[in-house]
Amino acid sequence: MQEWKNIGQIFIENGTLSQKTVARILNISKRHNKRFGWTLEKLELVTEEELAAALAQQFGLKLASNLTRFSYDQDVLKLLNYEVALQNLIFPLKKEHNNLLLAVADPTNLTIAHNMAANAGLQVIPCVATRSEIYAAICKHYLDRNLQTQDKDTVLIVEDEAVSQATAKEFLTKANYNVLVENNGLDGFKRVISDRPHVILTDKVMPKFDGFALLKSIQAVPEFKSMPVILMSDKLSPADEMKVFDMGFFDYIPKPINRITLVSRMKRAFRFNQQKYDFF
Repeated sequence: MQEWKNIGQIFIENGTLSQKTVARILNISKRHNKRFGWTLEKLELVTEEELAAALAQQFGLKLASNLTRFSYDQDVLKLLNYEVALQNLIFPLKKEHNNLLLAVADPTNLTIAHNMAANAGLQVIPCVATRSEIYAAICKHYLDRNLQTQDKDTVLIVEDEAVSQATAKEFLTKANYNVLVENNGLDGFKRVISDRPHVILTDKVMPKFDGFALLKSIQAVPEFKSMPVILMSDKLSPADEMKVFDMGFFDYIPKPINRITLVSRMKRAFRFNQQKYDFF
């Protein structure tokens, strides 16, 4: 809790927030068991850049920026895989002697980074960057993809069966959605990272990652946790359908795909996405 007060004091002293606003946000953060900085940013009371600068000041760290403009040693990148980098929003910048310079979004969440560095005989030297900067760097330097911003309602279809993929794409395109497609769960997950669709429609059985593994990977990334994922599958029993929802799927659509069912469920998923029911 002291850490929250410290960063709040920084925003008071630099004129970003009033003392009354800090007190109110502290109460909200404690009530919902969320970090003070996370709550501030979610409520759009501070920008990513302002939060990163305050964190750097609070912990006495350097501020890193423009991460996508530089090149990085592949051996350094291999110290972390992209899943761990995404889950913790960290990015390895440089290795100097036994030190690993690491860009972090949250300087208090470095246990995994310290453990992995220790296994390689290294010591972590953190610096602070915005979540967007780290996210874009992971996309570019791990996946060789540029981060995309979707202006139109976008659905990612992950389906290896050609007829079902084409049918779903046709129905959704005619319903005026922007539609992306991938043929397996692993490429689907990478597309989620780089293109950030609003809703995902996935088959259950696919090469590399199946639909269950795709959901699990998506849920492991804090940035994607509330992203609606809809499962397409042959008819499920009531017990299996209950298991699907317990796993965290937003909805389930039986095959063969019915246009009205697909479009109506998709509208519901987009309403959920837009209204952000699970803000806290």
